[in-house]
This record gives sequence, C-alpha cells and structure tokens, in this order.
Amino acid sequence: MKKTVILLSTICATAFLYISCSSDNHDEPGNSTNLTNVGASIFVDTSNEMDLNTGLLITTATSTTAKTTETPAGLCATVTISTPNGEEYPKVFLADFGTAGCKDINNLTRKGQLKVTLTGPIMETGSKMTIERIDYSINYTKLEGTIEYTNTTTVAATPQWTRKVINGKLTDIQGGVYINSGFYTTKQIAGVDTPLVLSDNVYEITEGSHKVTSANGESITLTIKEPLTKKYSCLFISKGQLKVQGEILNGVIDYGNNDCDAIYTYTQENGASYQLSM
Repeated sequence: MKKTVILLSTICATAFLYISCSSDNHDEPGNSTNLTNVGASIFVDTSNEMDLNTGLLITTATSTTAKTTETPAGLCATVTISTPNGEEYPKVFLADFGTAGCKDINNLTRKGQLKVTLTGPIMETGSKMTIERIDYSINYTKLEGTIEYTNTTTVAATPQWTRKVINGKLTDIQGGVYINSGFYTTKQIAGVDTPLVLSDNVYEITEGSHKVTSANGESITLTIKEPLTKKYSCLFISKGQLKVQGEILNGVIDYGNNDCDAIYTYTQENGASYQLSM
C-alpha cells in the first residue's frame, strides 16, 4: 500500500512534514515523531545543497569582478566581499538576506546571513569553502552549523570534494530541535569544461552518511546506497538511494529516475511503500 506524505509544508506544527493530524492510517512505519525525523533528514540534505549552491554562485559570480558589494543574479541577498589578510586568499563573502528575509528564485523565504570563506579557488585541489550560518533560516526553519567543502581532486577531469557538516542543528517553527552531522564525497560529472557556468554542472554523491537526532533522543542514520545525482539547476536530488536505519524505521529512500522534481519514495523493509514530496 502506498501513502503520500508532503514535506516542506506547514501542517501539524512542523515546517517540513505533512501528516494529517487526525490520521487513521495505523499501518504507518512507526509514529509521527519517526516520520518527522525522515522529514527533518531530507530537509537537512536539501538545505545543505541549497547553501552549497549559494556558496558556488557567489564565489563564481564575483570571481571576475573587483566589486566589494553586489547581488548576483538569482540571489536575493546582498553580498559583501573582503580579504582579511590583504591578499587574494582567504576571501570572505557575506551573503545578507536581511532580518525581515526575502524570497529567493525558488520562492523560498531566506533570512539571516551566510558567511562563505574560500582558502583558494574552489576548483583547486586542497582549497576549502566553509559556509557558516548566522541567524539563518529557510521558510522560517532555523538552520545552524557549518559546512566544510574541501577539494580532494586527484584526476583533473573528475573534480572531487568532501562535504562535512559540523554542529548541524535544525529548529522548526514550533521549537522542535534536530541535531545533525554528516560526511559525503561528491564528484562533478558534467560541466567541468565550463567553470564559470554553473547551470550545466551535475554532481554525484558517491559515498557517506548523515545522522539526525531529535530532542527526545530518537535518531536515524541515512547512508548512500546508490550514488545520488544532484544537478545544480535542480533544487532537489533527482536520482539515487539512501539506506535508512533507526529504532523503528529501516528501509530505503529512492529519489527516482533523474527527473527534476520533488517526488521520492520511502520503502520500509517489510515492503510498505510511501510516496513523499518536498
């Protein structure tokens, strides 16, 4: 039996999971808290990808200009650029979405600031891009922590990075808290020949996992089962599978057939299938 759950909605006092408050579907895989953990996990991954896109956009868009303040096309934040040591690197980009927030190109409200620090060109082996969240939220869901994106390329034709989330914390609109951490390996499989054009970039997340723990101590771990495909031009992951392991939930998330949409499927180990949508 397949059910439908919609994420990134505002139902049942959460900003990222739709579950009918009076649901009589007693065969759901676990209680609503566990389902919310799945929603939180997907929101964490999606927000990390969004913020990486933002980091790539502002560092690439400003790489050929001497301006110290500007707003790159497609971004509703004002970006201020500085070089603390008076040299080309490290270079610090502060993307300010404002205290009232603004709607981005995907019609999502983003508030606060992202501080992006580059130790060198992002395509250069050994360079690191660090993204720090400062009083930052997406659709009123608060996000904290730091993303470290380090270039570990050994073959120039296939750029590669590690992505580490440090002190990740998500707070929903009702105050629910989800601590998260993770480590992924990412390879660029398209768009390498056009380094100043991001729209044709396609990335493959080949290995790694992340863990999300709610305030009551319940946690789930999501591990790469089949490489995930992330197109820069798509908001969501479009292909691949994650293995889900927890106290009650044990199954697989399948992102589909590479379509640029928000649909994916969770299948519990007993065969019960649930269609989800961001």
